[in-house]
Amino acid sequence: MITLNNIGVLHLSDLKTGEVGIITRVAGHGAFRKRITEMGFVKGKKVRVIKNAPLRDPVEYAIMDYLISLRRTEAAMIEVITPDENSQSEDIKFEGTLDRETDKSSDAEKGRMISVALVGNPNSGKTTLYNCASGSHERVGNYSGVTVDAREAIFKKSGYKFKVVDLPGTYSITEYTPEELFVRTYITGKKPDVVINVIDASNLERNLYLTTQLIDMNIRVVIALNMYDELEKKGAKLDYEALGKMMGIPMIPTVASKGKGIDDLFERIIDVYEERDPVVRQININYGTNIENAISNIQVLIEGSTEFTDGFSSRWRAIKLLEKDSVTAGHIGSSLNSERINTQCDTEIRKLEKEYREKSGTVLTDARYGFIAGALNETYTNGEGTYREGFRIDDILTHKYFGFPIFIFFMWLMFQTTFSLGSYPMQWIDAGVARLSDLTGNMMTEGPLRDLLVDGIIGGVGGVVIFLPNILILFFFISFMEDTGYMARASFIMDKLMHRIGLHGKSFIPMLMGFGCNVPAIMATRTLENRKDRLLTMMIIPFLSCSARLPIYILLISAFFTAHQGLVLVSVYFIGIVIAILVAMALKKLLFARVDVPFVMELPPYRIPTLKSTSMHMWHKGVQYIKKMGTVILLASILIWALGYFPRNVADSSAYDQQVALINTDNTLPDELKAARINVLIQSRQMEKLENSYIGQIGHFIEPAIRPLGFDWKIGVSILTGLAAKEVVVSTMGVLYQADHDNPSNSLQSKLKEQAHLTPLIAYGFMLFVLIYFPCIAATAAIKKESNIRWAAFIMFYTTGIAWLVAFMTFRIGSLFI
Repeated sequence: MITLNNIGVLHLSDLKTGEVGIITRVAGHGAFRKRITEMGFVKGKKVRVIKNAPLRDPVEYAIMDYLISLRRTEAAMIEVITPDENSQSEDIKFEGTLDRETDKSSDAEKGRMISVALVGNPNSGKTTLYNCASGSHERVGNYSGVTVDAREAIFKKSGYKFKVVDLPGTYSITEYTPEELFVRTYITGKKPDVVINVIDASNLERNLYLTTQLIDMNIRVVIALNMYDELEKKGAKLDYEALGKMMGIPMIPTVASKGKGIDDLFERIIDVYEERDPVVRQININYGTNIENAISNIQVLIEGSTEFTDGFSSRWRAIKLLEKDSVTAGHIGSSLNSERINTQCDTEIRKLEKEYREKSGTVLTDARYGFIAGALNETYTNGEGTYREGFRIDDILTHKYFGFPIFIFFMWLMFQTTFSLGSYPMQWIDAGVARLSDLTGNMMTEGPLRDLLVDGIIGGVGGVVIFLPNILILFFFISFMEDTGYMARASFIMDKLMHRIGLHGKSFIPMLMGFGCNVPAIMATRTLENRKDRLLTMMIIPFLSCSARLPIYILLISAFFTAHQGLVLVSVYFIGIVIAILVAMALKKLLFARVDVPFVMELPPYRIPTLKSTSMHMWHKGVQYIKKMGTVILLASILIWALGYFPRNVADSSAYDQQVALINTDNTLPDELKAARINVLIQSRQMEKLENSYIGQIGHFIEPAIRPLGFDWKIGVSILTGLAAKEVVVSTMGVLYQADHDNPSNSLQSKLKEQAHLTPLIAYGFMLFVLIYFPCIAATAAIKKESNIRWAAFIMFYTTGIAWLVAFMTFRIGSLFI
């Protein structure tokens, strides 16, 4: 039963699960209002309440055959009426198109290189199409923000060379997010020959909004009606040829995941490029008499300004000014005619807002959706399928009681499988590394080269390569959650908790990506609209344990926590999450006090990921890991070995030789005892050399700072080398603790167990220190790129300070109970 609020106005937040409302007005202001209207929340559209999140906020809604989540505070700004009252609402008129007289043909000779830009909504299959066409292997995911920068590929088809750029997914080309502005700047600055507008054919109405903006820009466009098979499965019918003629844009059905329609698409691009496609014609959307008069009055003044000679439509600039676009206003500000243009803009905006009783930007958005609705009314017949098909599983995964337990179970399953299943191939690789070490040691005579190969390269790099299976398994799970669409649901169920600790619900996606690698996670913060949200999320991502730290955990847990390996591993990840939460709450109060940013997020359809896509992601990450072993880790291992090998005159070899000789001449000792005592002397001599080597001197220099944590100088050296890449910690320990030359096959785990000063408590504190301290060089560089050098410097120091404090408390408190 729908009930009105105290002032007699029904808001979207007043509707209960299953109830339907017709939008009459969108209140609010600024970026939120613009975004929500661009995503289809315009007058006359029907909205259905699907469900509440497990904590009752945000709420899932269905509009225009897709799902979106809003917090109740945002839903309260949308006024609705019941379907019974719909006769009172005003329908937006379909005014059709206006043909332009301008001839787009050119007598200039065409080259054989065609530059193409891929533009489309998130989840439209844009990057899948890019991969299929170019043979590239870029990351594909079923949530917004996978493509966080432009990807470029060059390939040949039909005698032409194509330079294709995959731009970030965007709902529009305004200035709401950095992606939108990036896409717009690329199109206006690089001026690609053809823009491929990739559209999700199963959600035409929402996806065509971006197309209307491209039409206003007066550029060559070809539409790829991607996922056309899903449209057909719903029983819907689209006369795409008629729709293409109406818009002056060729439309080609494609199914990029199966490679269908790709060749036809690029053949059509060639026709458009060569200006021989009969469908292409330059049109303007007819926004109606009042809006068209406003556009014309501003357009005349813009055309009178000689500064604007970049070839882009004066009509597009006029429309952007009516939408109060600050970037366009900045360009106009440099014009000699800017005062007259701004005065005319203000006049026209006042007229439109008085006439329509809406903000001018909303007026244009309503008109665009009116054009889309009218065009589809003439060319599209809906089928029996609805947004509910394929979403039955969502009722369980986001259930108010089962949602959180299922999510926690998935996290546990991911880490437990990473450890247990990965242990088998890890043992095989470990055995292979040991055999290689034995073989190399037996084939070579003693000397620096043998020591370098056995202890430096094989001991260092081999100690890291054994964890490759664990890395692949971890990325398999992350890829699976991304590709199925569950990642967006995780943000949905986590938003209220994230909101309480000062983070945006969308922050959860890059944070979850951080468990794979911090670098792309930091780059993925671009999907957050507010700069303070982006900075705050970047500041806590390093606390989320990336795959590079996983080899360290597995090494120490295998050595010291054989009984409850999965539980210990989960506890380390959990502590990282808790620290991230506490730091986020502190930073919000101290540095990032702000007004809450709305939570508006599309919930993409569930899709079954292909084995090819998941395998491609695993292989891509595996290759990155192997490349790192062949570069950073190899060089670091050689450097660490050299620092530990030199200088050579640090131990009195003659004294040790005399003691060995005395043992050998003592006939009262059995042979086994002689061998054991000689082995102790050999290890003592090697340890003395190591302690007095360059790396030993460095370790002893920093030891006073880490001694309160229970760490010795070897752990200190490992911490220092881990600044380059966290995997280097393992290779460093492999070099420092591989002292048994007579039995090089003895595993590093066994060597660590034999160290009297290393206990499970110290090992656990060391894991926590590695979890928290100083992001790797690549992550620090990414933070600098996404913010500035001051924030990068800040994160280096404050994370290390917290790491020291946590490890100190772990050691001191733990010592009281042991």
